[in-house]
Amino acid sequence: MEAMEDDSSEVKDDHNHNHRRSSGDGKATPALSSQVPGGMGVSQPVCSVVPGGEPAMKRGEPWSPSPCGSKFMDSDSGSDSSEVSETECSAANSEEKFSLDSTSKFLLNAMAIEDYMKNHWPNLEEAIDRLLIQNLSDHISVSYAQIYGYVYKCVCQQHSELLYGDLTSKITAHLQQVSTQLQASPPQSLIENFNVALTQYLASLQCIVPVFIYLNKFYIESKLNRDLKEDLMKLFADHVAEKHLSKLMPLLIKAHSMPFQVQPSTMASVVKGLYSLRPEWAQLAPALFSSFIPQIHPPAVESRLPDYADHDRKLQMELCMNGFPRGDQSRKRASEDS
Repeated sequence: MEAMEDDSSEVKDDHNHNHRRSSGDGKATPALSSQVPGGMGVSQPVCSVVPGGEPAMKRGEPWSPSPCGSKFMDSDSGSDSSEVSETECSAANSEEKFSLDSTSKFLLNAMAIEDYMKNHWPNLEEAIDRLLIQNLSDHISVSYAQIYGYVYKCVCQQHSELLYGDLTSKITAHLQQVSTQLQASPPQSLIENFNVALTQYLASLQCIVPVFIYLNKFYIESKLNRDLKEDLMKLFADHVAEKHLSKLMPLLIKAHSMPFQVQPSTMASVVKGLYSLRPEWAQLAPALFSSFIPQIHPPAVESRLPDYADHDRKLQMELCMNGFPRGDQSRKRASEDS
């Protein structure tokens, strides 16, 4: 009997496993889940906010927006049904933070692109237009410091690729207009007009390339392994020079055979300009290019000395036939003897 009375004081579970303590009178009283002032035992409800902004209340089974709630009770068994580890909790927090950071970066990038399209590029485009269409005698007021600042901001805001594409597209469109204008030139004016277009373009590059130095250094050279000036020279070769080379080269050869038909300075400028665009074009007319650019022909060899002498005699005869006499040789010898 004493053993049975001792057992009656132990905690007993009902069929729902709710803790009950037996009193001395044999009646089981439920254990308090929590204590509040006044000795009243109440079961605390759980209230959490759902993503929609409305609170979710449920006794015993709290809703958690993330897997960071360490324990929750099963309404039937009252035991721990699952427990999320601290590693999973920190991973969820990191994922949520990464999602917020990605959203912020996306919004900032969208704002930066909008600023580029509305403010930076329109100002740069206007300045490029003014530099491309300037004449040598014009004095255009362009704030190079302002252009330099716009380019610097674009590079710092990771818009180098976008800026490079807009720059090359703008200059390509300009060169296509130049090529169309040259197509309308008469043959007798093609050499002179081509020289004007090439000289003006080279002068524009002397202004454009320096103000885009940050784009050239931190994008074109480092990522594309190229140079801005070389790329812009290639654009002129592709869209202007190459399209008119078949008409321009015969005119240059003819003008070279008839001295002073074209100004020597113009001839030298065009020939040197073509050679700077593509050196391989010199092989189309070696005699023409060798008259203005050294080392076009291979080095002289002793075995070809008679050929060189014949070439010189033919050149002297051509000069005499075109009105350039050799002069009074008798007076030259007389002065030398004296």
